[in-house]
Amino acid sequence: MSASPCARQTCATCAALGPALVGEGGERKNKRGAPEAAWAPNRAVTLVRYSSMFARKKDGELTKRSAAKLAAKKPGTGETRALATTINYQLQDDDAVAIGSPMIYAGAVHYGAKSGEFGFGFYVTRAGSFPLPWGDIPARPFLGASDDDKANIVDLVHTYLMGT
Repeated sequence: MSASPCARQTCATCAALGPALVGEGGERKNKRGAPEAAWAPNRAVTLVRYSSMFARKKDGELTKRSAAKLAAKKPGTGETRALATTINYQLQDDDAVAIGSPMIYAGAVHYGAKSGEFGFGFYVTRAGSFPLPWGDIPARPFLGASDDDKANIVDLVHTYLMGT
């Protein structure tokens, strides 16, 4: 049984919406903001923990390169920038498109998480096991539709419905 012309039209519209919204999501993630909001800045403890990965001089000070990397640290971005590069879309039946990321921590970044919300770590330290996440993570939404996105969606749907 073949799909009706209406179903084919809906599927084509969703197929066009996916790439349009994924591009917006990727750009938005690189700008560190939700469609209409700014992200919370990094906390001092995050920067201290992040700086522990960098090279230091014999006196314990960060090297110039390490200091520059620390100064450039943006909220929600790690060394690999994997979250920003894995935003994708998936067609849901003939009438919907889902936007998201397969990264396991995407939900914690988007919605935030309280310390210990996901239980405790597998490794035991001298002080006991550690909470997951080890500190509160403020919500930093990176998916969604801005007012401009919504206008573009309406235009795209109108184009497909009117055949223009």
